[in-house]
Amino acid sequence: MRTVLTAVVVDLVLVAVFCAIGRRSHDEAVLTGLLETLWPFAVGLALGWALAVLVSRLSGRAAFVPTAVWPTGVAVWAGTLAGGMIVRVIAGQGTAFSFIIVAGTVLAVFLIGWRAVFALATRSR
Repeated sequence: MRTVLTAVVVDLVLVAVFCAIGRRSHDEAVLTGLLETLWPFAVGLALGWALAVLVSRLSGRAAFVPTAVWPTGVAVWAGTLAGGMIVRVIAGQGTAFSFIIVAGTVLAVFLIGWRAVFALATRSR
């Protein structure tokens, strides 16, 4: 259970970093507006985690591995991106095609990337 909580916190911090970088790159107030940008992706992250658990169970794996690149990392990334964009549309926030591409790329590097680095680091021990 501790590993799951740690992985969720790492994911949430990285999604917050993604949102802060985006706000900063557009010269928007980072601290005062961060929550406005973050909450749709936080909802997406929760959906991504639910998707990851579901995919893991359906794949017949013996145990859910929150640090696994596949299926966890990919499902968390896909759910965060798709869920975040859907919530942004519902909330009246922008979802330009270029933003979807950039968000998809950065979130993949963050949410899948840390799991890949973790896998390499723990495999070499």
